[in-house]
Amino acid sequence: MGFRKDFLWGGATAANQYEGAWNEGGKGPSIFDAALAGSASKAREYHSEIKKGYYYPNHTATDFYHHYKEDIALMAEMGFKVFRMSIAWSRIFPHGDEETPNEEGLKFYDNVFDECKKYGIEPLVTILHYETPLYLANHYNGWYSRKLIDFYYHFCEVIFERYQNKVKYWLTFNEINCIAIGNPYMAGACRPVEGVSMNQLTYQAAHHQFVASAKAVKLAHEKYPQFQMGMMLGGLFFIPDSCRPEDMLKFQELNYQQFYFCDLQCRGYYNNHAKALLKQKGVGLKMEEGDEEVLKEGTVDFISFSYYMTINASEEDNPELKLAGSGIASKKNPYLIATDWGMEINPKGLRYFLNELYDRYQLPLFVVENGLGAVDTLTEDGKVHDDYRIDYLRRHIQVMKDAVDLDGIDLMGYTSWGCIDLISAGTGEMKKRYGYVYVDRDDLGNGTLKRYRKDSFYWYKKVIATNGEDLD
Repeated sequence: MGFRKDFLWGGATAANQYEGAWNEGGKGPSIFDAALAGSASKAREYHSEIKKGYYYPNHTATDFYHHYKEDIALMAEMGFKVFRMSIAWSRIFPHGDEETPNEEGLKFYDNVFDECKKYGIEPLVTILHYETPLYLANHYNGWYSRKLIDFYYHFCEVIFERYQNKVKYWLTFNEINCIAIGNPYMAGACRPVEGVSMNQLTYQAAHHQFVASAKAVKLAHEKYPQFQMGMMLGGLFFIPDSCRPEDMLKFQELNYQQFYFCDLQCRGYYNNHAKALLKQKGVGLKMEEGDEEVLKEGTVDFISFSYYMTINASEEDNPELKLAGSGIASKKNPYLIATDWGMEINPKGLRYFLNELYDRYQLPLFVVENGLGAVDTLTEDGKVHDDYRIDYLRRHIQVMKDAVDLDGIDLMGYTSWGCIDLISAGTGEMKKRYGYVYVDRDDLGNGTLKRYRKDSFYWYKKVIATNGEDLD
Protein backbone atom coordinates (compact mmCIF):
# COMPACT_ATOMS: atom_id res chain seq x y z
CA MET A 1 0.00 0.00 0.00
CA GLY A 2 2.65 2.55 1.04
CA PHE A 3 2.27 6.27 1.58
CA ARG A 4 -0.72 7.99 0.01
CA LYS A 5 -0.20 9.53 -3.43
CA ASP A 6 -0.48 13.08 -2.13
CA PHE A 7 1.95 12.47 0.76
CA LEU A 8 3.65 15.73 1.69
CA TRP A 9 7.41 15.17 1.59
CA GLY A 10 9.61 18.07 2.58
CA GLY A 11 11.70 19.74 5.23
CA ALA A 12 11.26 22.10 8.17
CA THR A 13 12.85 25.30 9.45
CA ALA A 14 12.04 28.20 11.77
CA ALA A 15 12.56 31.88 11.04
CA ASN A 16 14.53 32.57 14.22
CA GLN A 17 17.02 29.77 13.51
CA TYR A 18 17.31 30.18 9.76
CA GLU A 19 16.19 33.53 8.43
CA GLY A 20 18.75 35.98 9.82
CA ALA A 21 18.48 39.68 8.86
CA TRP A 22 17.37 40.32 12.44
CA ASN A 23 17.22 44.12 12.04
CA GLU A 24 16.59 44.47 8.30
CA GLY A 25 13.38 45.28 6.49
CA GLY A 26 11.80 46.94 9.50
CA LYS A 27 12.03 43.83 11.69
CA GLY A 28 12.12 44.18 15.46
CA PRO A 29 14.04 41.83 17.78
CA SER A 30 12.55 38.55 18.96
CA ILE A 31 13.51 36.75 22.15
CA PHE A 32 15.91 34.59 20.13
CA ASP A 33 17.70 37.65 18.78
CA ALA A 34 18.85 38.23 22.37
CA ALA A 35 19.98 34.62 22.96
CA LEU A 36 23.65 33.74 23.33
CA ALA A 37 25.26 30.56 22.09
CA GLY A 38 25.43 27.64 24.51
CA SER A 39 27.16 24.31 24.04
CA ALA A 40 26.53 20.58 24.12
CA SER A 41 26.53 20.78 27.93
CA LYS A 42 25.18 24.30 28.48
CA ALA A 43 21.81 25.80 27.65
CA ARG A 44 21.49 29.25 26.14
CA GLU A 45 21.32 32.48 28.11
CA TYR A 46 18.74 35.08 27.09
CA HIS A 47 19.32 38.81 27.48
CA SER A 48 16.52 41.33 27.86
CA GLU A 49 18.21 43.59 25.31
CA ILE A 50 20.77 43.38 22.53
CA LYS A 51 24.11 44.24 24.08
CA LYS A 52 27.32 45.31 22.39
CA GLY A 53 30.26 42.95 22.60
CA TYR A 54 28.21 39.74 22.57
CA TYR A 55 27.70 37.23 19.78
CA TYR A 56 24.07 36.43 19.01
CA PRO A 57 24.10 33.56 16.48
CA ASN A 58 20.49 34.05 15.39
CA HIS A 59 21.21 37.53 14.02
CA THR A 60 22.51 36.03 10.80
CA ALA A 61 21.68 32.34 11.34
CA THR A 62 22.14 30.82 7.87
CA ASP A 63 20.64 33.83 6.13
CA PHE A 64 17.54 32.52 4.37
CA TYR A 65 16.47 36.17 4.09
CA HIS A 66 19.08 36.79 1.40
CA HIS A 67 19.28 33.21 0.08
CA TYR A 68 15.61 32.24 -0.15
CA LYS A 69 15.57 31.85 -3.94
CA GLU A 70 18.66 29.64 -3.90
CA ASP A 71 17.39 27.58 -0.96
CA ILE A 72 13.91 27.02 -2.37
CA ALA A 73 15.49 25.97 -5.67
CA LEU A 74 17.51 23.38 -3.73
CA MET A 75 14.32 22.15 -2.06
CA ALA A 76 12.68 21.89 -5.47
CA GLU A 77 15.66 19.94 -6.78
CA MET A 78 15.08 17.41 -4.02
CA GLY A 79 11.43 17.22 -5.05
CA PHE A 80 9.86 18.84 -1.98
CA LYS A 81 6.08 18.87 -1.93
CA VAL A 82 5.95 21.02 1.21
CA PHE A 83 8.21 23.44 3.05
CA ARG A 84 7.56 23.98 6.74
CA MET A 85 8.64 27.46 7.81
CA SER A 86 7.51 30.16 10.22
CA ILE A 87 6.59 33.80 9.92
CA ALA A 88 8.64 35.97 12.27
CA TRP A 89 6.05 37.90 14.29
CA SER A 90 8.47 40.80 14.85
CA ARG A 91 9.04 41.10 11.09
CA ILE A 92 5.34 41.88 10.69
CA PHE A 93 4.84 43.74 13.99
CA PRO A 94 8.25 44.87 15.34
CA HIS A 95 6.95 45.23 18.92
CA GLY A 96 4.12 42.75 18.56
CA ASP A 97 1.37 45.07 19.80
CA GLU A 98 1.10 47.58 16.93
CA GLU A 99 -2.09 48.09 14.99
CA THR A 100 -0.48 48.60 11.58
CA PRO A 101 1.79 45.87 10.14
CA ASN A 102 5.18 46.37 8.55
CA GLU A 103 4.58 46.20 4.80
CA GLU A 104 8.19 45.35 4.00
CA GLY A 105 7.96 42.29 6.22
CA LEU A 106 4.70 41.18 4.62
CA LYS A 107 6.23 41.60 1.18
CA PHE A 108 9.18 39.38 2.09
CA TYR A 109 6.87 36.46 2.81
CA ASP A 110 4.88 37.21 -0.34
CA ASN A 111 8.13 36.70 -2.21
CA VAL A 112 8.92 33.47 -0.36
CA PHE A 113 5.45 32.01 -1.00
CA ASP A 114 5.57 33.05 -4.66
CA GLU A 115 8.92 31.31 -5.01
CA CYS A 116 7.44 28.16 -3.45
CA LYS A 117 4.48 28.31 -5.83
CA LYS A 118 6.83 28.56 -8.81
CA TYR A 119 8.09 25.07 -7.95
CA GLY A 120 4.79 23.60 -6.79
CA ILE A 121 5.84 23.53 -3.13
CA GLU A 122 3.12 23.99 -0.49
CA PRO A 123 4.12 26.18 2.47
CA LEU A 124 3.31 24.78 5.92
CA VAL A 125 3.45 27.85 8.14
CA THR A 126 4.02 27.84 11.89
CA ILE A 127 2.48 31.06 13.19
CA LEU A 128 4.60 31.21 16.34
CA HIS A 129 7.80 29.18 16.50
CA TYR A 130 9.68 30.28 19.64
CA GLU A 131 9.94 33.85 18.32
CA THR A 132 7.76 36.09 20.48
CA PRO A 133 8.79 39.73 19.96
CA LEU A 134 11.31 40.79 22.61
CA TYR A 135 9.19 43.85 23.43
CA LEU A 136 6.30 41.61 24.51
CA ALA A 137 8.63 39.63 26.75
CA ASN A 138 10.01 42.76 28.41
CA HIS A 139 6.82 44.80 28.75
CA TYR A 140 4.15 42.12 29.32
CA ASN A 141 6.16 39.11 30.55
CA GLY A 142 5.17 37.28 27.41
CA TRP A 143 2.38 34.74 27.46
CA TYR A 144 1.85 35.05 31.19
CA SER A 145 -0.10 38.16 30.20
CA ARG A 146 -3.55 37.60 28.77
CA LYS A 147 -3.03 40.64 26.54
CA LEU A 148 -0.94 38.51 24.20
CA ILE A 149 -4.08 36.67 23.10
CA ASP A 150 -5.33 39.81 21.35
CA PHE A 151 -1.92 40.71 19.92
CA TYR A 152 -1.54 37.19 18.49
CA TYR A 153 -5.08 37.23 17.13
CA HIS A 154 -4.43 40.50 15.29
CA PHE A 155 -1.22 38.99 13.89
CA CYS A 156 -3.30 36.06 12.60
CA GLU A 157 -5.94 38.37 11.12
CA VAL A 158 -3.27 40.14 9.09
CA ILE A 159 -1.36 37.12 7.80
CA PHE A 160 -4.50 35.05 7.11
CA GLU A 161 -5.97 37.83 4.99
CA ARG A 162 -2.69 38.58 3.24
CA TYR A 163 -1.73 34.99 2.41
CA GLN A 164 -5.15 33.37 2.04
CA ASN A 165 -4.42 32.39 -1.57
CA LYS A 166 -0.82 31.33 -0.93
CA VAL A 167 -0.88 29.21 2.27
CA LYS A 168 -3.21 26.31 2.99
CA TYR A 169 -1.54 24.55 5.94
CA TRP A 170 -1.00 26.32 9.28
CA LEU A 171 0.29 25.37 12.74
CA THR A 172 -0.73 27.71 15.55
CA PHE A 173 2.17 27.17 18.00
CA ASN A 174 5.39 25.20 17.77
CA GLU A 175 5.80 22.46 20.40
CA ILE A 176 3.15 24.04 22.61
CA ASN A 177 3.81 21.58 25.47
CA CYS A 178 7.37 22.86 25.93
CA ILE A 179 6.13 26.01 27.68
CA ALA A 180 5.40 23.94 30.78
CA ILE A 181 7.82 21.07 30.38
CA GLY A 182 10.91 22.44 28.67
CA ASN A 183 11.86 26.12 28.61
CA PRO A 184 9.08 28.59 29.54
CA TYR A 185 11.03 31.57 28.23
CA MET A 186 11.86 29.99 24.88
CA ALA A 187 8.30 28.76 24.36
CA GLY A 188 6.37 31.45 26.20
CA ALA A 189 8.67 34.46 26.64
CA CYS A 190 7.75 34.55 30.34
CA ARG A 191 10.20 34.93 33.22
CA PRO A 192 9.66 33.97 36.89
CA VAL A 193 7.35 36.18 38.94
CA GLU A 194 7.92 36.69 42.64
CA GLY A 195 5.27 34.94 44.68
CA VAL A 196 4.04 32.85 41.74
CA SER A 197 5.09 29.21 41.38
CA MET A 198 6.59 28.13 38.07
CA ASN A 199 3.73 25.67 37.62
CA GLN A 200 1.18 28.45 38.08
CA LEU A 201 3.04 30.73 35.71
CA THR A 202 3.62 28.22 32.93
CA TYR A 203 0.22 26.55 32.93
CA GLN A 204 -1.49 29.94 33.05
CA ALA A 205 0.62 31.03 30.08
CA ALA A 206 -0.28 27.77 28.33
CA HIS A 207 -3.97 28.53 28.87
CA HIS A 208 -3.51 31.86 27.14
CA GLN A 209 -1.87 30.05 24.22
CA PHE A 210 -4.75 27.55 24.08
CA VAL A 211 -7.28 30.37 23.85
CA ALA A 212 -5.20 32.22 21.26
CA SER A 213 -4.86 29.06 19.18
CA ALA A 214 -8.57 28.31 19.38
CA LYS A 215 -9.48 31.86 18.36
CA ALA A 216 -7.14 31.62 15.37
CA VAL A 217 -8.60 28.24 14.33
CA LYS A 218 -12.14 29.56 14.73
CA LEU A 219 -11.30 32.58 12.58
CA ALA A 220 -9.81 30.35 9.89
CA HIS A 221 -12.76 27.94 9.85
CA GLU A 222 -15.28 30.76 9.61
CA LYS A 223 -13.54 33.03 7.11
CA TYR A 224 -11.01 30.84 5.26
CA PRO A 225 -12.51 27.35 4.88
CA GLN A 226 -9.71 26.35 2.52
CA PHE A 227 -7.25 26.41 5.42
CA GLN A 228 -6.13 23.28 7.25
CA MET A 229 -5.29 24.20 10.85
CA GLY A 230 -3.01 22.02 12.94
CA MET A 231 -1.46 21.86 16.37
CA MET A 232 2.19 20.96 17.00
CA LEU A 233 3.36 18.81 19.91
CA GLY A 234 6.97 18.64 21.06
CA GLY A 235 7.95 14.98 21.00
CA LEU A 236 8.74 14.46 24.68
CA PHE A 237 7.62 10.85 24.55
CA PHE A 238 8.34 8.52 27.46
CA ILE A 239 8.81 4.78 27.65
CA PRO A 240 9.05 2.78 30.93
CA ASP A 241 12.57 2.24 32.20
CA SER A 242 11.62 -1.25 33.34
CA CYS A 243 8.62 -3.51 33.83
CA ARG A 244 8.43 -2.47 37.48
CA PRO A 245 4.84 -1.36 38.18
CA GLU A 246 6.18 1.93 39.55
CA ASP A 247 7.94 2.68 36.28
CA MET A 248 4.85 1.79 34.27
CA LEU A 249 2.79 4.27 36.24
CA LYS A 250 5.51 6.92 35.92
CA PHE A 251 5.62 6.41 32.16
CA GLN A 252 1.85 6.83 31.97
CA GLU A 253 1.91 9.93 34.17
CA LEU A 254 4.61 11.66 32.12
CA ASN A 255 2.92 10.91 28.79
CA TYR A 256 -0.39 12.22 30.11
CA GLN A 257 1.41 15.48 30.78
CA GLN A 258 2.07 15.66 27.03
CA PHE A 259 -1.43 14.55 26.02
CA TYR A 260 -2.80 17.37 28.20
CA PHE A 261 -1.82 19.76 25.41
CA CYS A 262 -3.31 17.64 22.64
CA ASP A 263 -6.53 17.17 24.59
CA LEU A 264 -7.08 20.92 24.85
CA GLN A 265 -6.46 21.59 21.17
CA CYS A 266 -8.10 18.46 19.73
CA ARG A 267 -11.03 17.98 22.11
CA GLY A 268 -11.50 21.55 23.25
CA TYR A 269 -11.91 21.22 27.00
CA TYR A 270 -10.12 20.48 30.27
CA ASN A 271 -10.96 16.82 30.89
CA ASN A 272 -10.64 14.94 34.18
CA HIS A 273 -7.00 14.09 33.59
CA ALA A 274 -6.24 17.76 32.93
CA LYS A 275 -8.06 18.91 36.05
CA ALA A 276 -6.27 16.30 38.14
CA LEU A 277 -2.90 17.35 36.74
CA LEU A 278 -3.53 21.02 37.56
CA LYS A 279 -4.63 20.11 41.07
CA GLN A 280 -1.56 17.91 41.57
CA LYS A 281 0.69 20.80 40.48
CA GLY A 282 -1.10 23.34 42.66
CA VAL A 283 -2.37 25.38 39.72
CA GLY A 284 -5.51 27.48 39.85
CA LEU A 285 -6.20 28.70 36.33
CA LYS A 286 -7.64 32.16 35.83
CA MET A 287 -10.19 31.90 33.06
CA GLU A 288 -12.50 34.52 31.62
CA GLU A 289 -16.08 34.19 30.50
CA GLY A 290 -16.18 32.74 27.02
CA ASP A 291 -12.88 30.83 27.25
CA GLU A 292 -14.56 27.41 27.46
CA GLU A 293 -16.75 28.17 24.44
CA VAL A 294 -13.78 29.37 22.39
CA LEU A 295 -11.79 26.23 23.21
CA LYS A 296 -14.69 24.04 22.03
CA GLU A 297 -15.15 26.03 18.83
CA GLY A 298 -11.47 26.16 17.90
CA THR A 299 -10.32 22.55 17.74
CA VAL A 300 -7.69 21.68 15.14
CA ASP A 301 -7.96 19.67 11.91
CA PHE A 302 -4.77 17.65 12.29
CA ILE A 303 -1.95 16.89 14.73
CA SER A 304 1.68 17.50 13.92
CA PHE A 305 4.60 16.67 16.15
CA SER A 306 8.36 16.43 16.44
CA TYR A 307 10.09 13.14 17.06
CA TYR A 308 13.78 12.72 17.81
CA MET A 309 13.98 10.24 20.67
CA THR A 310 12.22 8.57 23.56
CA ILE A 311 12.96 9.29 27.21
CA ASN A 312 13.13 6.60 29.89
CA ALA A 313 10.62 7.09 32.68
CA SER A 314 11.67 5.83 36.09
CA GLU A 315 10.28 6.28 39.56
CA GLU A 316 13.87 6.31 40.78
CA ASP A 317 15.42 9.76 40.87
CA ASN A 318 18.81 8.95 39.35
CA PRO A 319 18.99 10.44 35.85
CA GLU A 320 22.10 9.50 33.92
CA LEU A 321 21.54 11.28 30.62
CA LYS A 322 20.89 14.97 30.12
CA LEU A 323 19.50 16.21 26.81
CA ALA A 324 21.67 19.16 25.84
CA GLY A 325 20.02 22.55 26.00
CA SER A 326 16.73 21.21 27.37
CA GLY A 327 17.31 20.55 31.05
CA ILE A 328 15.50 17.21 30.62
CA ALA A 329 17.21 14.26 32.26
CA SER A 330 16.68 10.58 31.65
CA LYS A 331 18.05 7.19 32.61
CA LYS A 332 20.12 5.60 29.87
CA ASN A 333 18.45 2.93 27.79
CA PRO A 334 20.87 -0.03 27.42
CA TYR A 335 19.25 -1.00 24.11
CA LEU A 336 19.77 2.36 22.40
CA ILE A 337 22.66 4.56 21.37
CA ALA A 338 22.63 8.33 21.88
CA THR A 339 23.78 11.22 19.72
CA ASP A 340 26.53 13.58 20.89
CA TRP A 341 23.75 15.78 22.28
CA GLY A 342 22.17 13.06 24.42
CA MET A 343 19.25 12.06 22.20
CA GLU A 344 18.74 8.29 22.24
CA ILE A 345 17.83 6.96 18.79
CA ASN A 346 14.67 4.84 18.85
CA PRO A 347 12.91 4.56 15.46
CA LYS A 348 10.39 2.00 16.73
CA GLY A 349 9.27 4.55 19.31
CA LEU A 350 7.99 6.68 16.44
CA ARG A 351 5.65 3.89 15.32
CA TYR A 352 4.46 3.41 18.88
CA PHE A 353 3.55 7.08 19.32
CA LEU A 354 1.97 7.39 15.89
CA ASN A 355 -0.39 4.69 17.11
CA GLU A 356 -0.88 6.33 20.51
CA LEU A 357 -1.81 9.69 18.98
CA TYR A 358 -4.03 8.28 16.26
CA ASP A 359 -5.89 5.92 18.57
CA ARG A 360 -6.47 8.74 21.03
CA TYR A 361 -7.70 11.44 18.63
CA GLN A 362 -8.54 9.87 15.23
CA LEU A 363 -7.14 12.93 13.47
CA PRO A 364 -4.66 12.95 10.57
CA LEU A 365 -1.03 13.02 11.74
CA PHE A 366 1.96 14.89 10.34
CA VAL A 367 5.58 14.30 11.38
CA VAL A 368 6.94 17.84 11.03
CA GLU A 369 10.31 17.43 12.77
CA ASN A 370 12.68 14.49 12.81
CA GLY A 371 16.36 14.17 12.07
CA LEU A 372 19.88 13.61 13.29
CA GLY A 373 21.89 16.47 14.75
CA ALA A 374 25.52 15.62 14.05
CA VAL A 375 28.94 17.08 13.34
CA ASP A 376 29.46 17.07 9.57
CA THR A 377 32.79 17.39 7.78
CA LEU A 378 33.06 19.30 4.52
CA THR A 379 35.73 17.69 2.31
CA GLU A 380 38.19 19.65 0.19
CA ASP A 381 36.13 18.90 -2.90
CA GLY A 382 32.96 20.33 -1.33
CA LYS A 383 31.19 17.14 -0.27
CA VAL A 384 29.69 15.85 2.98
CA HIS A 385 29.50 12.08 3.38
CA ASP A 386 26.73 11.70 5.96
CA ASP A 387 25.83 8.02 5.78
CA TYR A 388 24.99 8.19 9.51
CA ARG A 389 22.20 10.65 8.73
CA ILE A 390 20.88 8.56 5.86
CA ASP A 391 20.76 5.52 8.15
CA TYR A 392 18.87 7.46 10.82
CA LEU A 393 16.31 8.83 8.35
CA ARG A 394 15.90 5.51 6.55
CA ARG A 395 15.01 3.73 9.78
CA HIS A 396 12.47 6.37 10.80
CA ILE A 397 10.80 6.55 7.39
CA GLN A 398 10.54 2.75 7.35
CA VAL A 399 8.64 2.69 10.65
CA MET A 400 6.33 5.44 9.37
CA LYS A 401 5.64 3.22 6.38
CA ASP A 402 4.97 0.30 8.74
CA ALA A 403 2.55 2.46 10.73
CA VAL A 404 0.65 3.26 7.53
CA ASP A 405 0.73 -0.24 6.03
CA LEU A 406 0.36 -2.41 9.11
CA ASP A 407 -1.47 -0.16 11.57
CA GLY A 408 -3.72 1.92 9.31
CA ILE A 409 -2.39 5.29 10.49
CA ASP A 410 -3.61 8.34 8.55
CA LEU A 411 -0.30 10.10 7.93
CA MET A 412 -0.29 13.33 5.92
CA GLY A 413 3.39 13.97 5.45
CA TYR A 414 6.94 14.22 6.71
CA THR A 415 9.16 17.29 7.00
CA SER A 416 12.56 16.46 8.42
CA TRP A 417 14.12 19.12 10.63
CA GLY A 418 16.67 21.67 9.48
CA CYS A 419 16.57 20.57 5.83
CA ILE A 420 19.17 23.27 5.18
CA ASP A 421 21.62 23.71 8.07
CA LEU A 422 20.51 26.19 10.72
CA ILE A 423 21.21 27.33 14.29
CA SER A 424 20.31 24.93 17.11
CA ALA A 425 17.39 26.18 19.20
CA GLY A 426 18.53 24.58 22.44
CA THR A 427 22.23 25.44 22.35
CA GLY A 428 22.73 28.05 19.62
CA GLU A 429 25.44 25.95 18.00
CA MET A 430 26.07 25.68 14.29
CA LYS A 431 28.03 22.43 14.50
CA LYS A 432 24.88 20.51 15.44
CA ARG A 433 23.69 20.04 11.87
CA TYR A 434 20.56 18.35 10.55
CA GLY A 435 20.35 19.39 6.92
CA TYR A 436 20.63 17.86 3.49
CA VAL A 437 22.47 21.04 2.55
CA TYR A 438 25.65 22.11 4.34
CA VAL A 439 26.02 25.84 5.05
CA ASP A 440 29.53 27.23 5.51
CA ARG A 441 29.11 28.79 8.94
CA ASP A 442 30.71 27.93 12.27
CA ASP A 443 29.91 28.40 15.95
CA LEU A 444 31.69 31.78 16.02
CA GLY A 445 29.88 33.21 13.01
CA ASN A 446 32.71 32.64 10.51
CA GLY A 447 32.12 31.34 6.99
CA THR A 448 30.92 32.27 3.54
CA LEU A 449 27.34 30.94 3.94
CA LYS A 450 27.89 28.99 0.72
CA ARG A 451 25.59 25.98 0.28
CA TYR A 452 26.85 22.43 -0.46
CA ARG A 453 24.74 19.35 -1.19
CA LYS A 454 25.40 16.47 1.21
CA ASP A 455 25.13 12.80 0.26
CA SER A 456 21.79 12.77 2.07
CA PHE A 457 20.52 15.39 -0.41
CA TYR A 458 20.66 12.89 -3.27
CA TRP A 459 19.32 10.08 -1.10
CA TYR A 460 16.27 12.09 0.01
CA LYS A 461 15.64 13.15 -3.60
CA LYS A 462 15.34 9.45 -4.51
CA VAL A 463 13.08 8.74 -1.52
CA ILE A 464 10.68 11.50 -2.56
CA ALA A 465 10.75 10.49 -6.23
CA THR A 466 9.66 6.95 -5.27
CA ASN A 467 7.18 8.12 -2.61
CA GLY A 468 9.19 6.33 0.04
CA GLU A 469 9.50 3.02 -1.77
CA ASP A 470 13.24 3.17 -2.39
CA LEU A 471 15.05 3.71 0.94
CA ASP A 472 18.36 2.12 -0.04
